[in-house]
Amino acid sequence: MVTNTSGKKKTAVARATIREGEGRVRIDSQPVELVDPELAQLKMLEPFRIAEDDLRGEVDVEVSVEGGGVMGQADAARTAIARGLVEHTNDAELRDAYMEFDRSLLVNDVRQSESKKWGGPGARARYQKSYR
Repeated sequence: MVTNTSGKKKTAVARATIREGEGRVRIDSQPVELVDPELAQLKMLEPFRIAEDDLRGEVDVEVSVEGGGVMGQADAARTAIARGLVEHTNDAELRDAYMEFDRSLLVNDVRQSESKKWGGPGARARYQKSYR
């Protein structure tokens, strides 16, 4: 059985394909062990650590990520992988474990950065006012 899922964070979008296999996890057709920085790698593998049992050895995961920065992509991939594992195993206990640990494992983070406006250097900050 093949399961396709997606995850989003800021402007990053990850699409994951999960099928029966021997534990290969590939991010943009590159083994997850080669992902840099290591913090992003740990974030992407979080769903397997929470699942505990030898779930990783039973499935192959392929993730393609586009947009955003390094950590945004890591968060998007993490959501896509977690959703895929829940859908693939059809396990309510696993879903509850993910929800208890961190809701963003299964639910996209919809927050976006606010766009810059005129009259200031950013979205809310204004240029400094001079009186003399």
